[in-house]
Amino acid sequence: MKTQSPKSTSYDVVIIGGAMMGASAAWFLSDDADFDGSVLVIDRDLTYENTSTMHTNSRMRQQFSGELNVRISQFAADFVKNLPRYMGNDDRVPDLSIRPFGYMYLADSEGFADFLRESQRVQVAAGAETQLMTPDQIKAAYPYYNVDDIVLGSINLVDEGFWDATAVFDWWRKSARERGVEHIENEVVAVTRNAAGTRVESVTLKSGDVIACGQVLNASGPRAAATARMAGIDIPVEPRKRFSWIFSAERPLDRDLPLTIDPSGVHVRENGGGTYQCGGHSDIDPAVDPDDFGMDHAIWQDHVWPVLATRIPQFEAIKVQSEWAGHYAYNTFDHNAILGPHMEVENFLFLNGLSGHGLQQSPAMGRGTAEIMVHGEYRTLNMTQFHFDRIPAGGRIIEKAII
Repeated sequence: MKTQSPKSTSYDVVIIGGAMMGASAAWFLSDDADFDGSVLVIDRDLTYENTSTMHTNSRMRQQFSGELNVRISQFAADFVKNLPRYMGNDDRVPDLSIRPFGYMYLADSEGFADFLRESQRVQVAAGAETQLMTPDQIKAAYPYYNVDDIVLGSINLVDEGFWDATAVFDWWRKSARERGVEHIENEVVAVTRNAAGTRVESVTLKSGDVIACGQVLNASGPRAAATARMAGIDIPVEPRKRFSWIFSAERPLDRDLPLTIDPSGVHVRENGGGTYQCGGHSDIDPAVDPDDFGMDHAIWQDHVWPVLATRIPQFEAIKVQSEWAGHYAYNTFDHNAILGPHMEVENFLFLNGLSGHGLQQSPAMGRGTAEIMVHGEYRTLNMTQFHFDRIPAGGRIIEKAII
C-alpha cells in the first residue's frame, strides 16, 4: 500500500473510508451552503477494488419491513433519476435510470406470507407500489417459475431494479474534489481523544502524519468495528461474506427476470443478453477477515445451483461466466444503519452497519449525516431512530427484509 500525506495537519471533518458511504457524506457536506469547512477523506486503497461498493450488485428496492427504510430508498430512486439536477445541472453529469425489473419475494409458508402481507401494508402506506400475487398470478405473469410450493409473492415494478451505482460514486468523488474535498490513500492507525475522553483530538496515519480534526466520521464499511475500537468504542458490525455469480443459460428466459428472492435465501436477477446474476451465502454465516475474498465453490454446487434449477427449470443447463465474493458490513444488533454521534465521544460519528442495503441507501445516509454534522439536526428525513445510542439502550429496530 502506498501512502499519501494530506496537504494540511488540521481539518474540520475527517472521513475514515472513502467508498460509497464516505463519498456520499463528503459530497453532501460540500453541497451544503452553510458548510465552508475543510474535509479530508482517507481510504486504504483509492482504487476501491476490494470494497463492498465494487462488489455490489447495484440493486434498489423499496420492499422493506420498516417505513423509514422504504422512504430512504425512495429518495435514492429520485436522486438517481434526477442526478444532473442534484449535481447542480452540471451538463457533464449523465442522465441515469433504474431498470425496473422489480423484486419478487416468494413465500413458501403461511408465516412468510403473513410477513409479506404486513410489509406490503407498510410499503403501500409509504407510497410504494408493491403488489401481492397468488401462485396462479405469478405463473401467468412469469411462466418460467416453478410455484408448486409457493403460497404468496410480493413484487414492485416501480423504482426497483438495477442502477448504475458506479456512475453516482464517480460523480460524488469528482464533484467533491472540485469543491475542495481532499481524498488521500492512507490508513488511520490510531485515534487520540482528549484527556476527558469526550472528543477526538487527532487521528494518526500509517505514514506517521498526525491530523487534528473537528469531527470524525466512521465510514469504513466492513472495517467499522476496528475503526471504532481505535476510539475506544465497540459497535456490533462485522464483515459477512456474500457470494455472487454471473451465468448464461442454454435456454434464456423469454422475458425479464425480476430479482427473485427464493425462500431459501438464494436470489437471482436479469443481467441482460441471456445472462443472469445470482447470489447467496452459506447457512453458517460467520464473521470473516475483511481481507478474505476467497470463494467457496461448494456453495454453488451443493446449494445455489440446485435451488436455481428447482425454482426455474430452464436454469438446469447453465454456465458460470464469473464469480466473486464480497462483504456485507453486517449489523448483528438489528440489521439497520448505525448513525449519528457517540454519546460520550461527541465528535465521533457513525455511518455504519447497513447490512447489505447500503448502496441504495447511500444518498439519504450521506445527506442525513451531512445535516447532523453541519446543523446538529436532520432537515429532511429524520433518522434519529438509527442513532448509535439505541445500541447500549437495547432499543432494537429490526429490519426483517434482509437478503
